[in-house]
Amino acid sequence: MQRSIAEINAKIAQGGAVVVTAEEMTRIVQERGVPCAAREVDVVTTGTFGMMCSSGAFLNFGHARPRIKMQRVLLNGVPAYGGIAAADAYIGAAELRAGDPGNQPFPGEFRYGGGHVIEELVSGRKVRLEATSYGTDCYPSKSAASWISLRDINQAYLFNPRNCYQNYNVAANTSRQTKYTYLGILKPRLGNVSYSGAGELSPLMNDPMLRTIGIGTRVLLGGGTGYVAWEGTQHDPTVARSGRGIPLGGAATLALIGNLRGMRPEYVRGASMLGYGVSLALGVAVPIPILDEDMAFRTGVGDADILAPVVDYAEAYPARKPGVLGHVSFADLKRGEVTVDGRAIPANPISSLVMARAIAELLKEKILAGAFLLTEPVAPLPGPQEARPTQPLPEAEP
Repeated sequence: MQRSIAEINAKIAQGGAVVVTAEEMTRIVQERGVPCAAREVDVVTTGTFGMMCSSGAFLNFGHARPRIKMQRVLLNGVPAYGGIAAADAYIGAAELRAGDPGNQPFPGEFRYGGGHVIEELVSGRKVRLEATSYGTDCYPSKSAASWISLRDINQAYLFNPRNCYQNYNVAANTSRQTKYTYLGILKPRLGNVSYSGAGELSPLMNDPMLRTIGIGTRVLLGGGTGYVAWEGTQHDPTVARSGRGIPLGGAATLALIGNLRGMRPEYVRGASMLGYGVSLALGVAVPIPILDEDMAFRTGVGDADILAPVVDYAEAYPARKPGVLGHVSFADLKRGEVTVDGRAIPANPISSLVMARAIAELLKEKILAGAFLLTEPVAPLPGPQEARPTQPLPEAEP
């Protein structure tokens, strides 16, 4: 059995496509088998919702009167990078508000940052723009200030260098002190483990060999239409894999782009991580076309099939030391307890399975309504055979 994306799109347009979520597909494959699932299902929708620090927004404010070459830009007090052009800036999700004390005193609260600014814009609220410059003949002003919203500026789009990690670390803490990390608060002496990811619902777990997800793939980004722009930073699908092709650690990533206009605030949320910093909690949904039985098999992956590495964030992770404490399944993680070194340890997520399900359902509804067609990638992403392993930074000279 084989079908093309064009054939699937024709069925979507005619209202005859069969669309299920990845969780539903897992049950179908388990109950009816791969050949039956391949014949019956046209599209599987996947979803994830969690902290995606490597995110940000390009903004074009238009020109002030008189003109200014915006050198230093603040949005609600958060620095944005102005070294692009006179009226363009990029605000990163992890940027702190100017004057934030950081981790002094420790642990810092990090109440507001770039991710919060992006949420405010998507929510339709006004944001304070302040810009300064050195002045030129063609851009004579040295300062400008205004209140802006998405309705007031020319372009506003997310461009996220690294989203949707294909598997990731489960964080643990073997030390005697509490640790504050981007994966949450870790209790001492293996008091808990923390993880992020939707398991069998995750986009890149359902296409582990990157057969259908490539440059130009249309996705739901923050609830609005987006696209895969390139391989994500730290993209490394060469890591060891299980028998069914699931990587045993962090592997592929996606660079995503999408218009802020049309996104939904429930899927774009600024976040504060105690003792760590600010971030952006983001929802992403990716459609997986069932082209043949192999894709039906891949999308039939279950939480028990997905093993994530447990990494010690007390010493091994910050010092970049090799080795893991073991591997645990997403089935156990979602049940809230894993076994490490013979000990039962509570597991808590910092991502939201509820929101991941919601955005996967939203994509399903859009496809069934004929409002979302699939795209043929214009180029593949580096897969397990083509990718070059990520290289560590060189050691500093003495």
